[in-house]
Amino acid sequence: MTLITKTFGIAARNFVAYPNMPDARKLVEYGVRVEELGYDSVWVWDHMLLGVDPNFPIIDSLTALTGIAARTTKIRMGTGILVLPLRNPVALAKQLSSMDQLSNGRMIMGMAAGWYKREFDAMSLPFSKRGKIMDQNLEIMRRLWTEDRVTGKYSIADPETGVQLEYNMSKAVMYPKPAQSHLPILIGGYADAALKRAGTTGDGWLTYFYRAEDFKKSWDKVLGFAKEAGKDPSSVMSASQLPIMVGASKEAVREDMMDWLNKEWDFPEHSDCTRESAIMGSVDDCVEQLKAHIDAGVQKIIFVPYKYEMEQIETIAREIIPRLKAL
Repeated sequence: MTLITKTFGIAARNFVAYPNMPDARKLVEYGVRVEELGYDSVWVWDHMLLGVDPNFPIIDSLTALTGIAARTTKIRMGTGILVLPLRNPVALAKQLSSMDQLSNGRMIMGMAAGWYKREFDAMSLPFSKRGKIMDQNLEIMRRLWTEDRVTGKYSIADPETGVQLEYNMSKAVMYPKPAQSHLPILIGGYADAALKRAGTTGDGWLTYFYRAEDFKKSWDKVLGFAKEAGKDPSSVMSASQLPIMVGASKEAVREDMMDWLNKEWDFPEHSDCTRESAIMGSVDDCVEQLKAHIDAGVQKIIFVPYKYEMEQIETIAREIIPRLKAL
């Protein structure tokens, strides 16, 4: 049993397909509404830049969550995922600790090394070093959140580009700390390096559009890495973001669902992310498919409802989640 076992979140639409534009105020109202419906958490996507042709306008993830935090009292807030290497770790540590204070300890962060090279180039960051940058940033933030004074020099150089990242802290004091004694960080990614990070330095694994059998294959690796590192595997958390469309039957909704997934979503090469992860059909059909994910070890399911339609969101809350909780 972990902090997130048998909990159910919902994704928010902070990115859209151009020429549409996301509405920051509507995102806050959405957060208020899904709290009223009983969702455990609301999750936003994270990018600085996203796409060219087509491109996908996106509202900053942490700005959106700050607005939701100010208008809600119970719902947790997460990123699925935040691209950690794109952030200055000292500035991010301050921002997240302040957000955790504002929300009274309701932050739960998904973070990953990133995949979109164009973002790294635009921010003068070495894409090839993103894994090392992520590990360094995690260490810096955790130290700032837990130690009274932090002294240490951190440096990563990329000989190919000449870029050098350096953080030189001398008796660095960061208060207030997060409201939570330990702000949970779930690690996203599919390569073994990411799975190892999830099981060791992270608090668990957050994945995206995986079938149940593929989730279990990688989840077993995460637990294995945790055990090798001397960490209690039962303390490691898992969450899965899953697209869902409820309708009369699988056949009735499949064409619409696949069209949406093809137009608005990416499926990274060399990963198990797939359109075939989509949960589709009647309430009974969806419950049966979702049960397979829970049986595979998914502790938290984060629903990505078809086109974020409120009818879908209400049906999931009222007819599907109660049955999953009763399993």
